[in-house]
Amino acid sequence: MPAYPAFALLLGCAMTTQDAWIRRGMKALMAVIALALAAIAVILWNVWALPTPGDISSALTQHPELYTLSLGHIGDLTLQSFSYLRVPLMLAAIATLVGTAGIFIYRNEKRRAFFAAALMMLIFFHAARLAMITFNPYLGSKVLADALMKAPPGKLIEADAYYAFSSVFFYTERPALLWNGRVDNLEYGAYAPAAPHVFIDNDDFQKLWRGPERYYLLARNEDLPRIEKLAGRASVHVVINSGGKSLLSNQ
Repeated sequence: MPAYPAFALLLGCAMTTQDAWIRRGMKALMAVIALALAAIAVILWNVWALPTPGDISSALTQHPELYTLSLGHIGDLTLQSFSYLRVPLMLAAIATLVGTAGIFIYRNEKRRAFFAAALMMLIFFHAARLAMITFNPYLGSKVLADALMKAPPGKLIEADAYYAFSSVFFYTERPALLWNGRVDNLEYGAYAPAAPHVFIDNDDFQKLWRGPERYYLLARNEDLPRIEKLAGRASVHVVINSGGKSLLSNQ
Protein backbone atom coordinates (compact mmCIF):
# COMPACT_ATOMS: atom_id res chain seq x y z
CA MET A 1 0.00 0.00 0.00
CA PRO A 2 2.76 2.59 0.68
CA ALA A 3 3.97 2.06 -2.90
CA TYR A 4 0.71 3.27 -4.48
CA PRO A 5 1.58 7.02 -4.39
CA ALA A 6 4.91 6.23 -6.07
CA PHE A 7 3.12 4.24 -8.78
CA ALA A 8 0.70 7.14 -9.30
CA LEU A 9 3.62 9.56 -9.77
CA LEU A 10 5.25 7.19 -12.26
CA LEU A 11 2.00 7.00 -14.21
CA GLY A 12 1.81 10.79 -14.25
CA CYS A 13 5.37 11.04 -15.58
CA ALA A 14 4.62 8.43 -18.25
CA MET A 15 1.54 10.37 -19.40
CA THR A 16 3.71 13.35 -20.28
CA THR A 17 6.15 11.41 -22.45
CA GLN A 18 5.92 10.16 -26.02
CA ASP A 19 8.04 7.04 -25.97
CA ALA A 20 7.66 3.63 -27.57
CA TRP A 21 8.72 2.01 -24.28
CA ILE A 22 5.67 3.53 -22.59
CA ARG A 23 3.37 1.80 -25.08
CA ARG A 24 5.22 -1.48 -24.59
CA GLY A 25 5.00 -1.01 -20.84
CA MET A 26 1.23 -0.54 -21.03
CA LYS A 27 0.93 -3.78 -23.03
CA ALA A 28 3.04 -5.58 -20.44
CA LEU A 29 0.90 -4.09 -17.66
CA MET A 30 -2.24 -5.32 -19.40
CA ALA A 31 -0.78 -8.85 -19.59
CA VAL A 32 0.20 -8.83 -15.90
CA ILE A 33 -3.26 -7.58 -14.88
CA ALA A 34 -4.93 -10.26 -16.99
CA LEU A 35 -2.84 -12.95 -15.29
CA ALA A 36 -3.73 -11.48 -11.88
CA LEU A 37 -7.42 -11.58 -12.80
CA ALA A 38 -7.10 -15.25 -13.77
CA ALA A 39 -5.31 -16.05 -10.49
CA ILE A 40 -7.99 -14.26 -8.45
CA ALA A 41 -10.74 -16.13 -10.31
CA VAL A 42 -9.08 -19.49 -9.59
CA ILE A 43 -8.68 -18.67 -5.87
CA LEU A 44 -12.27 -17.50 -5.57
CA TRP A 45 -13.52 -20.64 -7.28
CA ASN A 46 -11.61 -22.84 -4.80
CA VAL A 47 -12.58 -20.99 -1.60
CA TRP A 48 -16.14 -19.89 -2.39
CA ALA A 49 -17.84 -22.67 -0.44
CA LEU A 50 -15.28 -23.04 2.36
CA PRO A 51 -16.54 -22.28 5.90
CA THR A 52 -15.11 -19.34 7.86
CA PRO A 53 -15.35 -20.11 11.60
CA GLY A 54 -13.91 -17.51 13.97
CA ASP A 55 -11.44 -15.05 12.48
CA ILE A 56 -8.71 -15.42 9.89
CA SER A 57 -6.07 -16.44 12.45
CA SER A 58 -7.54 -19.96 12.57
CA ALA A 59 -6.64 -20.49 8.90
CA LEU A 60 -3.11 -19.04 8.97
CA THR A 61 0.24 -20.72 9.64
CA GLN A 62 3.05 -19.34 11.79
CA HIS A 63 6.51 -18.43 10.47
CA PRO A 64 8.13 -16.28 13.21
CA GLU A 65 11.53 -16.49 11.51
CA LEU A 66 10.16 -14.34 8.65
CA TYR A 67 8.51 -11.61 10.72
CA THR A 68 11.56 -9.36 10.76
CA LEU A 69 10.98 -8.87 7.02
CA SER A 70 8.52 -6.22 5.81
CA LEU A 71 6.37 -8.81 4.00
CA GLY A 72 7.10 -11.70 6.37
CA HIS A 73 3.45 -12.47 7.08
CA ILE A 74 2.82 -13.40 3.44
CA GLY A 75 4.21 -16.82 4.33
CA ASP A 76 1.32 -17.28 6.79
CA LEU A 77 -1.29 -17.39 4.02
CA THR A 78 -3.02 -20.64 3.14
CA LEU A 79 -5.74 -21.43 0.63
CA GLN A 80 -8.23 -21.70 3.50
CA SER A 81 -7.30 -18.17 4.66
CA PHE A 82 -8.49 -16.71 1.35
CA SER A 83 -12.04 -17.79 2.22
CA TYR A 84 -11.99 -14.97 4.81
CA LEU A 85 -10.94 -12.55 2.06
CA ARG A 86 -13.74 -13.21 -0.42
CA VAL A 87 -15.02 -9.61 -0.46
CA PRO A 88 -11.55 -8.04 -0.95
CA LEU A 89 -10.81 -10.65 -3.63
CA MET A 90 -14.03 -9.84 -5.49
CA LEU A 91 -13.18 -6.14 -5.34
CA ALA A 92 -9.66 -6.89 -6.56
CA ALA A 93 -11.17 -8.88 -9.44
CA ILE A 94 -13.32 -5.88 -10.38
CA ALA A 95 -10.21 -3.67 -10.24
CA THR A 96 -8.19 -5.94 -12.53
CA LEU A 97 -11.15 -6.30 -14.90
CA VAL A 98 -11.47 -2.50 -15.11
CA GLY A 99 -7.73 -2.20 -15.72
CA THR A 100 -7.53 -4.90 -18.35
CA ALA A 101 -10.62 -3.76 -20.26
CA GLY A 102 -9.78 -0.06 -19.99
CA ILE A 103 -6.19 -0.43 -21.20
CA PHE A 104 -7.28 -2.72 -24.06
CA ILE A 105 -10.16 -0.49 -25.22
CA TYR A 106 -8.13 2.72 -24.98
CA ARG A 107 -4.78 1.23 -26.04
CA ASN A 108 -4.52 3.84 -28.80
CA GLU A 109 -5.61 6.70 -26.55
CA LYS A 110 -2.81 6.97 -24.05
CA ARG A 111 -4.41 9.42 -21.64
CA ARG A 112 -7.61 7.37 -21.23
CA ALA A 113 -5.60 4.17 -20.85
CA PHE A 114 -3.67 5.76 -17.99
CA PHE A 115 -6.87 6.91 -16.35
CA ALA A 116 -8.14 3.31 -16.54
CA ALA A 117 -4.97 2.17 -14.78
CA ALA A 118 -5.42 4.86 -12.13
CA LEU A 119 -9.05 3.80 -11.56
CA MET A 120 -7.88 0.21 -11.19
CA MET A 121 -5.36 1.28 -8.54
CA LEU A 122 -8.04 3.21 -6.65
CA ILE A 123 -10.37 0.19 -6.49
CA PHE A 124 -7.51 -2.13 -5.58
CA PHE A 125 -6.47 0.23 -2.78
CA HIS A 126 -9.95 -0.10 -1.27
CA ALA A 127 -9.73 -3.91 -1.59
CA ALA A 128 -6.40 -3.84 0.27
CA ARG A 129 -7.98 -1.70 3.01
CA LEU A 130 -10.78 -4.23 3.49
CA ALA A 131 -8.21 -7.04 3.63
CA MET A 132 -6.29 -5.20 6.35
CA ILE A 133 -9.51 -4.97 8.40
CA THR A 134 -9.90 -8.75 8.09
CA PHE A 135 -6.30 -9.23 9.24
CA ASN A 136 -6.64 -6.78 12.14
CA PRO A 137 -7.41 -9.38 14.87
CA TYR A 138 -4.31 -11.36 13.82
CA LEU A 139 -1.87 -8.47 13.42
CA GLY A 140 -3.18 -6.26 16.25
CA SER A 141 -4.65 -6.53 19.74
CA LYS A 142 -7.25 -3.74 19.82
CA VAL A 143 -10.03 -6.22 20.68
CA LEU A 144 -8.06 -7.44 23.71
CA ALA A 145 -7.37 -3.86 24.79
CA ASP A 146 -11.07 -2.95 24.60
CA ALA A 147 -12.00 -6.01 26.68
CA LEU A 148 -9.35 -5.19 29.27
CA MET A 149 -10.62 -1.62 29.67
CA LYS A 150 -14.17 -2.90 30.24
CA ALA A 151 -13.13 -5.64 32.68
CA PRO A 152 -13.03 -5.22 36.50
CA PRO A 153 -9.86 -3.56 37.86
CA GLY A 154 -6.82 -5.78 38.11
CA LYS A 155 -3.10 -5.90 37.44
CA LEU A 156 -1.71 -6.96 34.07
CA ILE A 157 0.87 -9.58 33.12
CA GLU A 158 2.14 -10.35 29.64
CA ALA A 159 3.60 -13.68 28.63
CA ASP A 160 6.88 -13.20 26.73
CA ALA A 161 8.36 -9.90 25.56
CA TYR A 162 6.20 -6.83 25.11
CA TYR A 163 6.31 -6.81 21.29
CA ALA A 164 3.39 -9.19 20.69
CA PHE A 165 0.97 -7.09 22.73
CA SER A 166 2.49 -3.61 22.52
CA SER A 167 -0.75 -2.20 21.11
CA VAL A 168 -2.57 -3.21 24.32
CA PHE A 169 -0.22 -1.00 26.34
CA PHE A 170 -0.74 1.80 23.82
CA TYR A 171 -4.55 1.69 23.90
CA THR A 172 -4.98 1.09 27.63
CA GLU A 173 -2.04 3.21 28.87
CA ARG A 174 -1.44 0.56 31.52
CA PRO A 175 1.86 -0.94 32.73
CA ALA A 176 2.39 -4.69 32.88
CA LEU A 177 4.66 -7.31 34.37
CA LEU A 178 6.63 -9.28 31.76
CA TRP A 179 6.61 -13.00 32.39
CA ASN A 180 9.85 -14.49 31.03
CA GLY A 181 10.25 -11.28 29.04
CA ARG A 182 14.01 -10.88 29.26
CA VAL A 183 14.56 -11.55 25.55
CA ASP A 184 15.99 -9.71 22.54
CA ASN A 185 16.90 -6.10 23.25
CA LEU A 186 14.94 -6.09 26.52
CA GLU A 187 17.67 -8.27 28.00
CA TYR A 188 20.20 -5.43 27.77
CA GLY A 189 20.20 -3.83 31.18
CA ALA A 190 17.29 -5.94 32.48
CA TYR A 191 19.53 -7.31 35.24
CA ALA A 192 20.95 -3.90 36.20
CA PRO A 193 20.41 -2.84 39.84
CA ALA A 194 18.30 0.15 38.81
CA ALA A 195 16.18 -1.73 36.25
CA PRO A 196 12.39 -1.54 36.84
CA HIS A 197 10.99 -4.55 38.67
CA VAL A 198 8.73 -5.63 35.82
CA PHE A 199 10.31 -8.97 34.92
CA ILE A 200 8.95 -12.12 36.59
CA ASP A 201 9.77 -15.81 36.26
CA ASN A 202 7.63 -18.94 36.62
CA ASP A 203 7.75 -18.94 40.41
CA ASP A 204 6.74 -15.27 40.59
CA PHE A 205 3.89 -15.89 38.16
CA GLN A 206 2.54 -18.84 40.16
CA LYS A 207 2.64 -16.84 43.39
CA LEU A 208 0.84 -13.83 41.89
CA TRP A 209 -1.71 -15.83 39.88
CA ARG A 210 -2.72 -17.94 42.88
CA GLY A 211 -2.86 -14.94 45.22
CA PRO A 212 -5.94 -12.98 46.34
CA GLU A 213 -5.50 -10.10 43.86
CA ARG A 214 -7.09 -10.09 40.39
CA TYR A 215 -4.57 -10.47 37.58
CA TYR A 216 -4.99 -10.48 33.82
CA LEU A 217 -2.64 -12.28 31.44
CA LEU A 218 -2.02 -11.59 27.75
CA ALA A 219 -0.86 -14.75 26.00
CA ARG A 220 -0.85 -16.57 22.68
CA ASN A 221 -3.29 -19.45 22.34
CA GLU A 222 -0.52 -21.99 21.76
CA ASP A 223 0.80 -21.16 25.25
CA LEU A 224 -2.51 -22.00 27.00
CA PRO A 225 -1.64 -25.66 27.82
CA ARG A 226 1.62 -24.57 29.47
CA ILE A 227 -0.16 -21.81 31.39
CA GLU A 228 -2.90 -24.16 32.61
CA LYS A 229 -0.30 -26.71 33.72
CA LEU A 230 1.70 -24.08 35.61
CA ALA A 231 -1.15 -22.09 37.16
CA GLY A 232 -3.79 -24.77 37.49
CA ARG A 233 -6.59 -25.18 34.98
CA ALA A 234 -9.29 -24.15 37.44
CA SER A 235 -7.72 -20.72 37.94
CA VAL A 236 -7.35 -19.85 34.22
CA HIS A 237 -10.44 -18.05 32.91
CA VAL A 238 -10.65 -16.79 29.32
CA VAL A 239 -11.96 -13.21 29.19
CA ILE A 240 -11.75 -12.97 25.40
CA ASN A 241 -10.04 -14.71 22.50
CA SER A 242 -9.13 -12.92 19.28
CA GLY A 243 -6.65 -13.44 16.49
CA GLY A 244 -4.92 -16.41 18.08
CA LYS A 245 -4.36 -14.44 21.30
CA SER A 246 -6.20 -14.44 24.62
CA LEU A 247 -6.84 -12.26 27.62
CA LEU A 248 -6.99 -14.47 30.71
CA SER A 249 -7.90 -13.81 34.33
CA ASN A 250 -7.25 -15.67 37.58
CA GLN A 251 -10.74 -14.80 38.89
